[in-house]
Amino acid sequence: MRIVFMGTPDFSVPVLDALVEAGHDIAAVYCQPPRPAGRGKKDRPTPVHARAEALGFEVRHPVSLKDAQQQVEFAALNADVAVVVAYGLILPQAVLDAPRQGCLNIHASLLPRWRGAAPIHRAIMAGDAQTGVCIMQMEAGLDTGAVLMREATDIGAEETTDQLHDRLSEMGAELIVQALTQLTNLTPVVQPDDGVTYAHKIDKAEARVDWTRPAVEVDQQIRGLSPFPGAWCEIDGQRVKLLASRVVDGAGVAGRVLDDSLRIACGEGAVELLRLQRAGKGAQEREIFLRGFPIAAGTDL
Repeated sequence: MRIVFMGTPDFSVPVLDALVEAGHDIAAVYCQPPRPAGRGKKDRPTPVHARAEALGFEVRHPVSLKDAQQQVEFAALNADVAVVVAYGLILPQAVLDAPRQGCLNIHASLLPRWRGAAPIHRAIMAGDAQTGVCIMQMEAGLDTGAVLMREATDIGAEETTDQLHDRLSEMGAELIVQALTQLTNLTPVVQPDDGVTYAHKIDKAEARVDWTRPAVEVDQQIRGLSPFPGAWCEIDGQRVKLLASRVVDGAGVAGRVLDDSLRIACGEGAVELLRLQRAGKGAQEREIFLRGFPIAAGTDL
């Protein structure tokens, strides 16, 4: 099939690779424009941009698709379908209507749960047992289109957003290839009104840990915000990101270190911190972290 691919971050790259491997004709790749990054604040291409150029595809990165000329240029690609995954721009109706078989979105949740910007973070932070990937027909609403295919997966008890992100990306890549193979035979399933939730963009104000909350909720916060923006607390006056944890037995004053293994008392129960990062340092496993930054039992975080 002749495909326009539209995606931007790392999550989208395996999907582009899968479409190429399946033998599809990539008419053009759309992504977000390069943004200043790094110490020098030089413009850096997005992961999809870099990968598409390496594969030899035409890359387009308009600031908006609302401009009539942009829409004409999109339609001129004469695509059978557009595959959209974490692109980051709203598609006007003229763009949605241009490909012969419409625009298909790969969404990292079991719709209608977690429509919106941060479905992977929110699923872990809410303590969902399962999540998954949906192939959805795009329409003007926010993730409201009919679902063509879906695949569910259990969320691991210690799984972080980073780990789940990679699994769902690979699942989405496999599922879209299947969907394109069967496209004319798939029956769109309209999303029900019941069960709709919205995965609002993560606010950095959500990242500070409140140890008076139950251990289960603290653990979900830590895993759900790992690696970005990273849940954090202050230890001996230093801000430390908490990147991996698990719920364990324990009780005490909320926020107090209970032993030499970084078991921290919460409002109910305790969590054990497994991976941490000090400001200006790389992320470290607990044992390595403690060698350079000892934290005694009885310390209050």
